Amino acid sequence: MSLRPMLLGAMHVKELSILLVTIAAGIYFTVTSDAFNSLDNYRTIAQYVAPWAIIAAGQVMLLICGEIDLSAGFVFTLAPFTLMQLFVNGWPLWLALLGAVVVSTVVGVVNGLIRTLLGIPSFITTLGMAFLLQGLVLIISNARPVAAPKDSWVVDVFGGAPWTEFLWAAGLVLVMQVVLSATRFGIHTQATGGNPVGAAESGIGVNRVKVVNFAVTSTLAGIAGILQGTRVGSYDPTNGGFTTMFFAVASAVIGGTALLGGSGTVVGAFLGALLLGIVFDGFNLNGVSANAFNVVLGAAILLAMVLNVTLIVVRKRLGSRELT
Repeated sequence: MSLRPMLLGAMHVKELSILLVTIAAGIYFTVTSDAFNSLDNYRTIAQYVAPWAIIAAGQVMLLICGEIDLSAGFVFTLAPFTLMQLFVNGWPLWLALLGAVVVSTVVGVVNGLIRTLLGIPSFITTLGMAFLLQGLVLIISNARPVAAPKDSWVVDVFGGAPWTEFLWAAGLVLVMQVVLSATRFGIHTQATGGNPVGAAESGIGVNRVKVVNFAVTSTLAGIAGILQGTRVGSYDPTNGGFTTMFFAVASAVIGGTALLGGSGTVVGAFLGALLLGIVFDGFNLNGVSANAFNVVLGAAILLAMVLNVTLIVVRKRLGSRELT
């Protein structure tokens, strides 16, 4: 096979650029830090990556259909405390966990209905929901952390056993990528963001697609919050919030999801979260100030946007040449 067809084929792989950057970052920190390549450090990176990747999997779906959820980080915080409220009131742990996930889903449905029925932009809708949930968590928890449940198979499966949080992240990313790329709902999601008027005229329930994706995002955020708190052994009312949400959105954008809707990839978002985890961990090992990480994060988002736009133009030109 000649080099040109290989290059043309590689250009059509959306995740290629972020994959190469992630590999380069791993090589760089391997060279600059002796402690980087160890099982304990890999586990540390996985602990950074898992919650960002899980929430990013939902944010990708929303961003593709032209929306965003700023409240996901507070659903992340609320879900573990909902679980504990149900558990201390006599619910079996597995049922309390299920109830907490359902409550997370309901939050997303409410966001979606406000957005679609009232026409309020998702930025405003979910920002208001974020502050509402933040206050609710502080009231429920009395602004104090609580110990997570112990000695149960539920705990072992949902974050208590080593690597389970990361395995959940990898599994959910795989499921969501299949949903996006190989199901009718995924096609409808892309059509909703790419051409909402055309999608509606072709019979796609645009509002229904958006509501479902709001629900999916909140559900994943709730699962991520339970997994992380259970792994740590404590549910903290100051955990999550805007910081976790923005890292998830950054992962999606760096991974190739367009902020204006229409295109994106869940696997790319996972690689974006992995890149952020590697850089964050590598900076810590090398003694670099945490403030410098924000500079790198901002630069990465800007570069990712420029690269994504450039690749879209290149792919279109290659596609037109192939047709001719």
